Amino acid sequence: MNTATGPATPGQSTAPAHRLSVVIPMYNEVDNCAPLLERMHAALASYPHPWELILVDDGSTDGTVEALSFLSAEYGPHVRVIPLVRNYKQTAAMQAGLDAARGDVIVTMDGDLQNDPEDIPRMVARLLNEQLDLVAGWRKDRKDNWLLRRLPSQLANRLIARATGVRLHDYGCSLKAFRASTIKRVKLYGEMHRFIPAWLTTVTRPGRIAEEVVNHHPRILGQSKYGLSRTFRVVLDLVSVYFFMRYRSRPGHFFGGIGIALGLIGGAILSYLMALKLIYAESIGTRPLFFLGFFLVIAALQMVTTGVLAEIVARVYFESGASQLYLAHDEDNLPDEQAGWHQPNP
Repeated sequence: MNTATGPATPGQSTAPAHRLSVVIPMYNEVDNCAPLLERMHAALASYPHPWELILVDDGSTDGTVEALSFLSAEYGPHVRVIPLVRNYKQTAAMQAGLDAARGDVIVTMDGDLQNDPEDIPRMVARLLNEQLDLVAGWRKDRKDNWLLRRLPSQLANRLIARATGVRLHDYGCSLKAFRASTIKRVKLYGEMHRFIPAWLTTVTRPGRIAEEVVNHHPRILGQSKYGLSRTFRVVLDLVSVYFFMRYRSRPGHFFGGIGIALGLIGGAILSYLMALKLIYAESIGTRPLFFLGFFLVIAALQMVTTGVLAEIVARVYFESGASQLYLAHDEDNLPDEQAGWHQPNP
């Protein structure tokens, strides 16, 4: 996996012709709305390719959606606002933005002004020039509280790398550049936005995933939505990622393997007790070992049955379309493929 270890300096790198979609989920960030759009337009003012900005309001209650709608009208149709009907959390909001994106390249980032839009041109240029599918940001000099933000992130990064085999320095950085044809083949749910690099290995080679050192700024406005509790949710989703990466198309092997192991242990215990009963005429009906063997055999049957049912569910999953994970308010005057882009200056 390729890693850029040089300093994260702004620059306008040359990239092949493309259209860029920048997706930003936002939740209760009313104070950051205006500075974010100002900084984004300053960073992409001289961008030589068409681009659009997709702002997903994740059911904010502090006036974020109203502020975004006002700013969208002020900046123009290339700024699109997608208001979700309630708070679905960051992953679903990001998926809504990915679904709405029309560009050949999609960049995701946070709306708290900690990610730097100046990094976008360099990351996109590397994505396209090096024939990559993902360039993930690496906040090498992270400006966050160590206990509440950096420690949980370090723990999560190590767990994810060990479980998935995809080794990156910073899974939690939302600033990522994707090839649209690749990321749109992956559906996100739960806390899966953190696991995107691992998920992408199910549709592309790990060699087409790289990371780039990016700038990181301290949060100035608004309140962080992250904390130690997020680490536990990540651990639970990590189990799902591990399962899907290895057994998505053959869940019966996972549950059946556990069932066979339990059945062998339980069968061995019951065989031993049966030998004691038949050969030595010993009483086995009240022995704890008897109950252990009995319940292990029952558990084995349940695991094998679960495996069969999981195979049926997997068959249904692969043969049917995925359901929608969020609901958004209807957008008026949706732009067509040729309209609603910020065009480069002639």
